[in-house]
Amino acid sequence: MSVLLDTHAWLWWLVPGNQLPRRVRDRLDELASRSEVYLSAISLWEAQMAVSRGRVELSQPFAQWIVEATDPSLVKLVPLDVEVVIALGELPAGFHGDPADRLIASTSRCKRLPLATWDKALRRSRSIEIWRP
Repeated sequence: MSVLLDTHAWLWWLVPGNQLPRRVRDRLDELASRSEVYLSAISLWEAQMAVSRGRVELSQPFAQWIVEATDPSLVKLVPLDVEVVIALGELPAGFHGDPADRLIASTSRCKRLPLATWDKALRRSRSIEIWRP
């Protein structure tokens, strides 16, 4: 089963010393070994913002980390394409207010990929399929 990672799930998976349970990390490693882990392109921007604002600390320069963290052996990048943008209009009224989360949810819906997230608002939504490891 393939999975789309929310930005924080991706960061928690790849940055040591975070709150991701070991069983989830192991499951993501297993999926990555089969090329079944996906990441929305908007997550690249979100990661850069998190690092530049000091919300995430890396053990190496961001430029080096981002190249390694997006290696095709780990994740398949999903571009922000016309299909994803059109799917934004199909989200219910009042759906999550964060633009990046809306794009990630839209990507999940239109690409038919369950979303790995611990965002409470996204997890409560009945509009997207949530990945449950």
